[in-house]
Amino acid sequence: QVQLVESGGGLVQPGGSLRLSCAVSGSGFSMYTMAWYRQAPGKQRESVASITSSGNTNYADSVKGRFTISRDNAKNTVYLEMNTLKPEDTAVYYCKASRLFYVFWGQGTQVTVSS
Repeated sequence: QVQLVESGGGLVQPGGSLRLSCAVSGSGFSMYTMAWYRQAPGKQRESVASITSSGNTNYADSVKGRFTISRDNAKNTVYLEMNTLKPEDTAVYYCKASRLFYVFWGQGTQVTVSS
């Protein structure tokens, strides 16, 4: 019943910026912890950033100071603002919603950082 749809991915040059969006269907969005993960070819999926229902945020060391996660409960949407992008940021980015034992994933959106 719960569906997540990511958007905003694309090709950007090193040093550029991109904003990802994740729209969540249904009600109860404010109760979920939301997170962004990414997976590069040949690598494990890794956590990038998360934000709890109370607004507490966490970031991977590799993106601290460059990425910002935020949520708009009125729009049932979570965002990932990515600045000063590096080639190492190239990956498929996935949105995740979780509450208690419930976990839901989006389909992913491709981000490519290249000259």
